[in-house]
Formats: sequence, structure tokens, C-alpha cells
Amino acid sequence: MLSAHDVFSTKITWSREISRLIDKRCVSCHHEGGSSFALTTFEQARPWAKAIKEEVLERRMPPFGAVKGFGDIRDDQALTQDEIHLISDWVEGGSPEGDPALLPKNPHSEIWTRTPAKSGAELIVDGSLTLKHAIAVVGIRPASLTEGSSVKVVAERPDGTVMPLLWIYKYKPEFDRTYYFRAPLNLPSGTKIESFPSTAGAISLVARN
Repeated sequence: MLSAHDVFSTKITWSREISRLIDKRCVSCHHEGGSSFALTTFEQARPWAKAIKEEVLERRMPPFGAVKGFGDIRDDQALTQDEIHLISDWVEGGSPEGDPALLPKNPHSEIWTRTPAKSGAELIVDGSLTLKHAIAVVGIRPASLTEGSSVKVVAERPDGTVMPLLWIYKYKPEFDRTYYFRAPLNLPSGTKIESFPSTAGAISLVARN
């Protein structure tokens, strides 16, 4: 609870910046009736402020699992470094509420459930695999990764160009998902798919129907 003795040392407030960030990145799970406790109001979020800071600094939340910028992944819920700094500075500054009049007018407007892309056959890659036929890849998912492992997946085309596909950081089975690309990747025959380190386990390429 806030008191008259609370000292704020930041201009960042819940009403102006943090509520919009939480709405964008967190309420898909953290809403009334969702898979975790609600964070849709200041009163709900304020007691969790220090825990929220710790979770985002350790990149445990949001539980997207993929490193931002490595591969063109859609529905990317991972926080940017600027967003992490914003939350951290808000908490360190006392987690002020600010002026409620500055709250977004239509919060929580997005649909919380997302429809997965239609996909076809899956191709297992355990360390390295050279494609015998051209395929259009729509996504990647963990197949048999070791819990806590981190793995990078790249595609080297026959012309020598290398394309980053996915970087999973500290894999957690409870947050397992398929990572869909913004657009299908057309990979020609002879493309070499590699994951590093090869000892982390296998991943599965999800092909388009």
C-alpha cells in the first residue's frame, strides 16, 4: 500500500507509460480469468512491482523464450531493452501511479487468444541437416531440447548466405510453443540447417501445407 511517506524519484508512472507496456506485453496472461494473476490495474500491479522488475531483468517474463532480433518471428512478446529499462526505472523510482486521467482510453482491446498458422509436415533437425528438397518453412518448435538449454538455429543456403532462424534462451518446457515467422521462408534444396550447440537437443522445422 502507498503512504504519505512514499518518495518518488522518477517521472515514469503507471498511468502514462507502464500501464500501456503491461497491456501490450503482459495482459494476454495476466488478466481476470487468465492463466496468471491479474495486472490490469495499478492496485493489482503495485504489490508485485519488485517481482515484476526481477522477472523482466532475468527475461523470465514475458515467457516468450526467443531472443529478440534473431530471426523474423511474429507475435514477438519479448521485451526490448528500452522496455526493460522503463520497468526497472519505474520500480526503482518508487512505482508511482501518476494521474489516472492519463490511462489509455481503451485498454485490453486485443483478443487474448491467437490462432496458430496452418502448417504441414515437420522436419526434425538434431544438430545438422541438409535439405534434400526445397521447402517453405513457417515456423520452428522445440522437439527434444534439454530444459535450461540455449540454442541458435541458422540456415546456410547453397550460395553461402546464412540466415538466422531462431535463438531460444534457457528453454522452459512449461512455456513450450511454436515460433512462427512473419512470412514463410523458402529454403532451396541443399540448404544446411544447423543448431548450436548440437548437444542441446533437437528442433523441428514446421513446413507449409
